[in-house]
Amino acid sequence: MKPVQAEDGKQLRFYCCGPTVYAAAHIGNFRTFVVQDVFRRVTELGGLRTKHVRNITDVDDKTIRNSQAQGMELGAYTAKWTDKFHADCKALNCLTPHVEPSAVGHIKEQLEIVQLLMDKGHAYQSEDGSVYFRISSYPEYGRLAHLDRQTLDLGKTATARADVDEYDKDSVADFVLWKARRPEDGPNFWQSPWGEGRPGWHLECSAMSHKYLGDTFDLHSGGVDLVFPHHENEIAQSRCACGGESARHWFHVTHLLVDGAKMSKSLGNMYTLDQLQEMGYAPVALRYVLAGAYYRRPLNFTLTGMKDATSALNKLGRFDKALSKASGAKEPTYRDLCKKQPELGIFAPAWASLEDDLNTPEALGHVFSAMKGVKPEELSADAATQMWQAFRFIMEALGLQLPDPDADIEVPADIKAIADERWAARTAKDWGTADALRAKLAELGWAMKDGKDGYKLTKI
Repeated sequence: MKPVQAEDGKQLRFYCCGPTVYAAAHIGNFRTFVVQDVFRRVTELGGLRTKHVRNITDVDDKTIRNSQAQGMELGAYTAKWTDKFHADCKALNCLTPHVEPSAVGHIKEQLEIVQLLMDKGHAYQSEDGSVYFRISSYPEYGRLAHLDRQTLDLGKTATARADVDEYDKDSVADFVLWKARRPEDGPNFWQSPWGEGRPGWHLECSAMSHKYLGDTFDLHSGGVDLVFPHHENEIAQSRCACGGESARHWFHVTHLLVDGAKMSKSLGNMYTLDQLQEMGYAPVALRYVLAGAYYRRPLNFTLTGMKDATSALNKLGRFDKALSKASGAKEPTYRDLCKKQPELGIFAPAWASLEDDLNTPEALGHVFSAMKGVKPEELSADAATQMWQAFRFIMEALGLQLPDPDADIEVPADIKAIADERWAARTAKDWGTADALRAKLAELGWAMKDGKDGYKLTKI
């Protein structure tokens, strides 16, 4: 991503495609949302105000299908999953968008865009009453996705139509703006000049970005899987209906793999935050993994990576606590650091990496390199305070809420059972068994520190 300048030089206005609230968001979804959060934090800590708009898709094929299957009213069904999404975002320390509009709450704005497209000859009504965008009417269609227009048969799109919200990425067809009411939609329909129906998925983002950010705004973000058809269709309908540039810059986050494979329900690797917490991993460990990978490259998620993240966070937490103790100063907050950037000193290279195309893995490398030669207890209070503010500045940019290494940790029952067995072996001077069980605990991400009358477990 090239450096982005706000159009007015004062406030960077950006739109993010939000979740479709038909189930719990998985870690692939959250990779995009966490990286977007880091982008916003770096922008604000760098001294620029932002206007962050992220939508909620609460009406589409999936939300209607799933709510019907569970016998729930659409609004109640999507509200449940919206609340779950918000709770997960809070656990992952994501900043709340300044505006979070919903598709159902903006039917009027969507109908207005369809009418503009009809009036300008970019849309037409089909035999079943649905309204489609005519992609042959927009010469720049395919530019974002680098589609070769010479190989596209745009002349036949009047009969080649995509009437679903998501379709094959090799399909080039007129896409639906307004879907005529069908029996399977149940009571989920609205009145329009073209009859009863509901909006198409692509239309929703254009209506909401236009309402809150105008004809031209600074940046649009989403997962790389949205480039085509979703973002390509957004551009076409937004520019043809409203004029302007739509987004001046695009920021796409590359996909996530799990153990080298694509996420799928059949493989059982579509992890949610709740599932990882049930395994004993803190939300901040997931954030570390998601934020710490370069957004342009695929992230291969593994449980070993979560263990490594936990170990790294404990090192950062110990360093943070030592600086706090040596400083004795008030803890610096995100808002304080946004108002005044501290002298970064040894952490300046980390900040430079974040400003250079959001290179988070390089930034973290600089942080750990800088920490190596520092003994906080040997610093003066003023030097410790300055270093603590600089360190916290980078941690806030990454959105990492560091653990207290001395705090009591909830130990899973299976881990405690192994630790108790090891303590019994040690007490019986069965050193071979004790060493083997210590190694087993380490493999599971736990360290066991022996004391005179007992032991203490800490996350590695």
